[in-house]
Amino acid sequence: MRALVIGASGQVGGALLEALRARGHEAVGTHAHHPVEGLTPLDITDPAGVERVVSQARPDWVLCPAGLTHVDYCEEHPEEAFAINRDGALVASRAARRAGAGFVFYSTEYVFDGERGPYAEEDKAHPLSVYGRSKWEGERAALGESARAVVVRTTVVYGPDRQEKNFVYQLIRNCQSGLGMRIPVDQVSSPTYNVDLAQATVELCERDLGGVYHLAGDGVLDRFAFALLACQVFGLDPSRLTPVATAALGQKAARPLKGGLTITKARAALATPLRTPEEGLRAMRVALEARGGRAGG
Repeated sequence: MRALVIGASGQVGGALLEALRARGHEAVGTHAHHPVEGLTPLDITDPAGVERVVSQARPDWVLCPAGLTHVDYCEEHPEEAFAINRDGALVASRAARRAGAGFVFYSTEYVFDGERGPYAEEDKAHPLSVYGRSKWEGERAALGESARAVVVRTTVVYGPDRQEKNFVYQLIRNCQSGLGMRIPVDQVSSPTYNVDLAQATVELCERDLGGVYHLAGDGVLDRFAFALLACQVFGLDPSRLTPVATAALGQKAARPLKGGLTITKARAALATPLRTPEEGLRAMRVALEARGGRAGG
C-alpha cells in the first residue's frame, strides 16, 4: 500500500515512516516546523495545501500524527489548538476521503477526565483541558467525515526520536547532567513505546479496520514510577528525582490523574505486540545503542 504521513518529522510520524517501509509499503511524509530531508513542507491548517499534497501522494492511507500537543501551551492558545487539532483533522480527513484513502487520526487519553481509568474505547469522554477538548473534537470531525477513519488514542509516548524530545530523553539528559526533576506521583497512565504504536497502526491499515482503537503500553503506572523504571533500565542515578503531587507543579491545564488506556480491543484484533513499560524501555535502550545514540550510564 502507499501511505502519506502528515507530521512525519515528529516522534510518532518518524516511527510510522520506518514501520511502513519495514513492512514493504511505500511511504512519503510531510513536516511543519522541523524540516527533514525528503519530507514535504505542509501547514495542516492550509486546506488548499493539504488537498494538493494528498492528491499528489495518491495514498491508500493518510496517517495524521501532526498536532499541537503541548498541553499548557494549548490552554493559553485555544484558537491555535482547535485550528490544528480539530480543524486540521477535518481538512486532512476530507482530503483523504476525496482521494479514496483511509484516514488515521491520533488522539489521547486526555479526552477522559481521569476519575476512573484505565479507560476503554467506549467509555464516555470528558476532557478537562483545551488540549483534550481539541483532540476530542478532532476525533468527532475525522469519524464524521470519512467512513474509513480510524482514531488511535495513545499516551506518554517514548522511544527513539530524531528530535530527542520525549520524557525518557529529558530524563536521561537531566540525570546525566545532575539536574533535578520534579515528577508527579499521582498521574497514572500507560506509557507507550513508539515502535509498537507505529507497527500496530500499520497493521490496522493493512487490515482496513475502522473506528476507535487504544494503542498503548501494557500496564498502568504513575509518572514517577515510570521514571524510576527508566533509571533502572538505562543505568541512571535517580537521586535527584523528586516525587510531587500534580497540584504542586502549578500547571496551567488540568491533567487527568487516574488515567491509562485498556488495550483489550487492540489485542483481539492485532498480532502486533504492545509491550509493557519495562519491555519498551529495554527495547529503546537497545535501539539507541545500535544507533550510537544516548543510552544512559
